[in-house]
Amino acid sequence: MQYPVNLVLDGRQCLVVGGGHIALRKVQGLLACGAKVRVVAPHITPELRALPDVTFEERPWRSDDLAGVWLVIAATDDPAVNGAVYDAGQRAGIWVNGADDPAHCSFTLPSVVRRGDLQIAISTGGRSPALATWLRTRLEGEIGPEYAVLLDILATERDGLKAAGVSTEGLDWRSALDSDMLDLIRTGDLAHARERLQTCLSSSSD
Repeated sequence: MQYPVNLVLDGRQCLVVGGGHIALRKVQGLLACGAKVRVVAPHITPELRALPDVTFEERPWRSDDLAGVWLVIAATDDPAVNGAVYDAGQRAGIWVNGADDPAHCSFTLPSVVRRGDLQIAISTGGRSPALATWLRTRLEGEIGPEYAVLLDILATERDGLKAAGVSTEGLDWRSALDSDMLDLIRTGDLAHARERLQTCLSSSSD
């Protein structure tokens, strides 16, 4: 059983070993979280090189590449290289993910549905990436951009209540979420969605 976490990578130095299409996806995911990314591989694809704000070193990986690194992804097609990266990371106390190689992972990467700051992670513990991807595709069709707007409205209301010295713990957020807020957001009626939220919360505080 794995312990699910969300890592804060903003501004942290991360290393990707590998220069192909799998490495491209991993680098894109790291950049989306604000990580500082360095790529090391004997051959780096033009698509990967086109990414901004990435440092590239076109050469074989070395163990001293882990110096100053917080997290590593081994995304090569060579199990021996992935294993060497993992072993070096274990010795250095650095988190390592071997892409599609659960035996060489100190953490696995879930399939993720993102809607603004809302993230829904699906993990099979590395046993079936295909199932995780299939479930992600299904959820992407059911959870649209309106959920990002819903999150913004809820967070803004929560921040306002906390700034006013009101505890948000005992309020009935569930009744607001079970109301027609999402339908109002889908039609673009954000003002009434906010009113519905405030009405539900004020009723629960009476």
